[in-house]
Amino acid sequence: MPLRALLFDFDGLILDTEGPVYEAWREDYREHGHELPLEVYAACVGSDFNRFDPKAHLESLVGYAIDWPERDRWRERRALERVWSLGPLPGVVALLDEATAAGVPCAVASSSPRSWVEGHLSRLGLLERFAATRCLDDVAEPKPAPDLFLAAAGAVGVAPGEALVLEDSRNGLLAASAAGIACVVVPNRVTAHLDFGGAALVANSLGDLQLAGLGALLES
Repeated sequence: MPLRALLFDFDGLILDTEGPVYEAWREDYREHGHELPLEVYAACVGSDFNRFDPKAHLESLVGYAIDWPERDRWRERRALERVWSLGPLPGVVALLDEATAAGVPCAVASSSPRSWVEGHLSRLGLLERFAATRCLDDVAEPKPAPDLFLAAAGAVGVAPGEALVLEDSRNGLLAASAAGIACVVVPNRVTAHLDFGGAALVANSLGDLQLAGLGALLES
């Protein structure tokens, strides 16, 4: 079956938001006298905080209620200071160029809110490169549920078997598998230690991928 659409995750795949957000959480934990191991935090990567709630976890460690509105403002400011200085990750633009030239539509499927995803895509000059975006606001359940990828495939008018997912997290891989869509994983520094068994391919960078190779991967 030919490749008819590419479905991109956003955080950690198009833009390295996951590293700065994790670092801000880790700084918050350290100010309260505790560490936040990456392998603990990574449970929520690619999904939402129902998979792992760092606020509840930190309160269980310190033994008292924390003034979260104040801490949230501080932590979000720290993360955004880092994120807003970043450009797209290597290979994103080149792969979009290839897909555009070949007439293969691209969509974003993200467990983050639309304001976050489209705000950054607009800042990067990439929003118009995607035929559709499907975000947390659009579905009943985030990843690892299949809802986002099924919605993104439907938005560009392709069946699950005609699309290929590009992801960086295990929750994303599980969501793609549940949707019946082949998945190529490109781990980042936050997700590199996770188990990606079941992926069609695990690559070091989107820069290592070409559209022809992805099409051949899907057909095989």
